[in-house]
Amino acid sequence: MSVRVLPDYLVNQIAAGEVVERPASVVKELVENALDAGADQITVDVADGGRTMICVIDNGAGMTRDDLAQCVTRHATSKLPDDDLLNISFMGFRGEALPSIASVADMTIDTCRVGSEHGWHLDCNTMDIRPSDWDSGTRIRVQNLFAKTPARLKFLRGDRAELMSIVDVIKRLAMSRPDVGFTLNNKWRFPKNQDMADRIVAVMGADVSGRMRNVDISSSSTDGMRMMGLISEPTLRRASSVDQYLFVNGRPVKDKVLVGALRAAYMDVMHAREFPLCALYLTLNPRHVDVNVSPAKTEVHFLEPAHVRAFIIRGLRDVLAETIDHTPHENQAAISGYAPDFPMHIPIAVQQKLEIPRAVPMTPMAVHSSENRPESDIFNGAVRRAVSDRAPVASSVSSGGIDDRPLGHVIGQLGNKYILAECADGFVIVDQHAAHERITYERMRTRTLRTQPFLTPVVVDMRPEDVVAVLTVADEMRAVGLHLDAFGDNAVAIFERPADWELNWGDLLRTVADEVRAAGHSSQLNERLHLKLANYACHHSVRAGQKLDRAQMDALLRDIESTPRAAQCNHGRPVYKIIPLGQLDALFERI
Repeated sequence: MSVRVLPDYLVNQIAAGEVVERPASVVKELVENALDAGADQITVDVADGGRTMICVIDNGAGMTRDDLAQCVTRHATSKLPDDDLLNISFMGFRGEALPSIASVADMTIDTCRVGSEHGWHLDCNTMDIRPSDWDSGTRIRVQNLFAKTPARLKFLRGDRAELMSIVDVIKRLAMSRPDVGFTLNNKWRFPKNQDMADRIVAVMGADVSGRMRNVDISSSSTDGMRMMGLISEPTLRRASSVDQYLFVNGRPVKDKVLVGALRAAYMDVMHAREFPLCALYLTLNPRHVDVNVSPAKTEVHFLEPAHVRAFIIRGLRDVLAETIDHTPHENQAAISGYAPDFPMHIPIAVQQKLEIPRAVPMTPMAVHSSENRPESDIFNGAVRRAVSDRAPVASSVSSGGIDDRPLGHVIGQLGNKYILAECADGFVIVDQHAAHERITYERMRTRTLRTQPFLTPVVVDMRPEDVVAVLTVADEMRAVGLHLDAFGDNAVAIFERPADWELNWGDLLRTVADEVRAAGHSSQLNERLHLKLANYACHHSVRAGQKLDRAQMDALLRDIESTPRAAQCNHGRPVYKIIPLGQLDALFERI
């Protein structure tokens, strides 16, 4: 069979298969074009989930007659003025969307350049251009999507599902540009110049109000990298990643480096099967990120992905580590100084009895004591020794009886589970087990790393590509005590391991290799370390059902006030709840 050049209509339909996957893809491309045209008000209307009709109207700059004739030509674009693919500052730039859409649907365009006497109308089926009375911006109407390629229709889902995909596209674009107004089917409305907090509530739901933390972090190096936005407090989470909005230089993306970094930052404050909420905006030199990866433009490639990942994890963990009283934690500098991909220090052999610092209301030695005494007596004795060694706590109770410390002063204990306290803001309930679990966990994280060399290196046979994948994260694994190197082309040798870790090293390294090849990084060792520390902290902390005296309860409150990530335990459960006096007044109809 001889070589031939495909006809234009077939070339455009092939391109449409990459660009126009479903109605939501059409909406995304058209709205991004409107944003690039300088629009600050965009209206989208769809019928039958976009299958029958999609109409996008904007108040942007509009087009001249010549621009209109060119815009549906393959690879025609107004977005690369200097022809530099390494310096892209537009949402769209490939010049494929309009001809691709026109090849699989019936499309018309009405447009008017600002200052022109009249507008122009283009029928993309006939390529006929004529004057029109359209007087501002651009309107693109797409009808009978995939009518020209009916085989594609059977791959569409129901109208409701397709509409929800369009809603998701509009939400992500609305989150990227709070200065722009968006309306979808006159039902989903996001006003122009909306306050960011209000837009987040409009997009994510009313339950996020007051429960998001500000992020504003900058790289200490000269690369100019900065991340701004908001992340949810750990007790606010979803069952999926639906409310994770990530942007790179203003472009909505679904990038594995960013998603992996977000997961790593929340690892010790949220269950692995739960997802935080976020709206994070990463800006960096356009030459350090390649957005020309896929026709849909939802993926990017970073020049230095490990550096980007480390920057994000370190910054988000610092935000999450803020203590209740907003004072720097004594160990915070040490915590943030280590490689953020593996920020936790391995404690001295967790099977050994640890020396817990003063003012912790329980010690592992008390738990494992061989003395034949009731557990409560052993516990109370340990706490009394800790409290007696503690420096006196200055009273913060004013003459009016109101305590200005964040968790207030102790009132009593409820059900031998909860500590009740009064603070200036209202009524405080603290889960005693969750509180001490977090304290223990954070103190164990900062203990000195201890490793143990193998008498004879452990050699793990692997495929050559797996050896390469493992070696790309060798430095990160070294940070948690696993020292390894290549042993020829088909094996890896392990020379040193974290103390007291007994694992199937072959299975571990193969899993690490799979993760690296799939996502560019691996969280296996970090997750195993977190699980080890979390289990130890859980089993060696104050139990629900244990009776505490006032001094013990006060010690817990004071410690949790200065502990990072204190609002939740290592499993993501709340540590304390503050009930404002106004809510109590409402319960008793005093307002």
